[in-house]
Formats: sequence, structure tokens, C-alpha cells
Amino acid sequence: MAISFGTVRQWHWISSAMCLVGMLLFAITGITLNHAGEIPATPKLVSHELVVPEALIQDWRPGELAEPYLPADLIEWLAEEHRILVPRRHRGDWDDGEFYLAMPKPGGDAWLSLVPETGELIFESTDRGWIAYFNDLHKGRDTGSAWRWYLDVFAVACVVFCLTGFWLLWQQSSRRVSTWPITALGVLIPLVIALVFIH
Repeated sequence: MAISFGTVRQWHWISSAMCLVGMLLFAITGITLNHAGEIPATPKLVSHELVVPEALIQDWRPGELAEPYLPADLIEWLAEEHRILVPRRHRGDWDDGEFYLAMPKPGGDAWLSLVPETGELIFESTDRGWIAYFNDLHKGRDTGSAWRWYLDVFAVACVVFCLTGFWLLWQQSSRRVSTWPITALGVLIPLVIALVFIH
């Protein structure tokens, strides 16, 4: 079944509309990633050392659990009393009497250490700023499954956008003599740079 010019053009504009924000984000963060060493950043560090009330952990035995998690009551207490936000059902590690929870996130990092026997808790969070946040979105680093799904859908839309654009170029090339020379440049420039200047 032949695909009409109008159908391809419709696919092209729909895929371009779907890709618009994503392409702008990836183009801008491509520049910031390429010049990451030249962009000044002062990480913001937040640190807490506290003692957890015994009532919140007296029945908690992380060493006996196959997948140790913080109790829900403790997570609520940390959020309400100390503004420490811990994702629910975030699996930690148990080692030698200490519970450790890593909480990496886009543009930063966080971790929590708790000794149930004494209730001693240490929390540390690092925020590297908005540029680092968007750079990590670009890389899909510590962004979760929803963002990874978005990246997959966005990538497919980009492929549709490029292929339908190429088809439209092909159809219009007889009326625009500069079509193939410019297209060839788009292929040759990155190819030459990769072969000659990248070692």
C-alpha cells in the first residue's frame, strides 16, 4: 500500500510537535554538557545528625528482612520534623549493624545511615543546581522509570521525524538543486570530524 505525500507530511508535523520541547532540552543541555568544566557550580550541601525516637524503630529488624526498607512512620517523622524526604519502598543495605540508604537523584545525591541499636542517624544531601539537574535529565541519570519511558518514546518520535523529513526531501529534491549537497554536508561534517579530529 502506497503512502501518500499528505500522510507522510502529517506524520512529520505530528512527530515534530511531539519532539519540540525534548529537542530544545537536549540541544541546550548538549551545549551545557559539552562545556560542563567551564560552567561554575557551587554544590549546596545539607547535613543532619540526629537521634531517632526509639518508638519508631523498636520493632524494626532490617537485618532479618530480605529487602530492608525504612518504616513508614519513620519516613513520615523525618519529613515532618526535619524536612528529610525519603522515597517510600526505596531499598537500603544492611551491613554490620548499620542500615544504609543511597538516594541518588538528577542534579544531586543523598544518602542516609542509621544504627537501629542506638537510633543514631546521619543524612547528607548534595544539590549541584539546575544546570546539573537538566544535564542528568539529558543522560537519563537517576531519573526513574517514567523518564526512561519518555526518553524511549521521544527517541522513536525523533526517528519518525527524521525519516519522514528525509522522504519529504526526496520528493522535493527535483525542485531544489541544493537539497542533496546540503544533505551530504550534514553527513560528511560529523564523519570527517570523527575520523580526523577524534583520537
